Amino acid sequence: MTGTPPSARTSTHRIHWLFAAVVAAVVLSAVIAALCYRLPGSASSSSDASLSVPRLSRHGGALGEADGVVPDGVTVFDDTVPAVARLDPDLLKALRRAATDAGDDGLEFRVNSGWRSAAYQNRLLGEAVAKYGSEAEAARWVATAATSPHVSGDAVDIGPSDATAWLSEHGAAYGLCRIYRNEPWHYELRPEAVAHGCPHMYSDPTQDPRMQK
Repeated sequence: MTGTPPSARTSTHRIHWLFAAVVAAVVLSAVIAALCYRLPGSASSSSDASLSVPRLSRHGGALGEADGVVPDGVTVFDDTVPAVARLDPDLLKALRRAATDAGDDGLEFRVNSGWRSAAYQNRLLGEAVAKYGSEAEAARWVATAATSPHVSGDAVDIGPSDATAWLSEHGAAYGLCRIYRNEPWHYELRPEAVAHGCPHMYSDPTQDPRMQK
């Protein structure tokens, strides 16, 4: 009677075990890669997210809601959020009237940015300089704390794009006007617009005399 020697059987078992270990390692690597690919932040931003104020970096010190940082999903009716609650009362009243009427069309006004502290504004300006490469280019998007209507509570950045489209068409009836051509999300109160329409838009904030202080 013949058979496989014990040493040969042991070698065969070792080869099978090593092959199984290699396969398991390959599968585990593929699973880890797939999970990492789907981690939050890996997906590209939505078109609505691109039409908003620059988001505050998580680096460089703690700033939060008390400084005007806005959590996701905040609307013009959220009184507990300082970015909304500290807006000019007349501006907020006009926004809520408009939002109520827009709600009849199935739209919601979300606040991407409203009132901001000077510290928050300075942070955004510093990040804009880093992003655009110069103070002159950054000024087309972010004002100084001394000149920003956000710091004074006189400006709000609204989203999503269907809400800003509605405001672009109907906002003047509430005294709500788009101020800058390059910022379709940025609205301020102009009470005279109810009777006379919104004033001519500036191409960007550098053309606004208020920014020259």
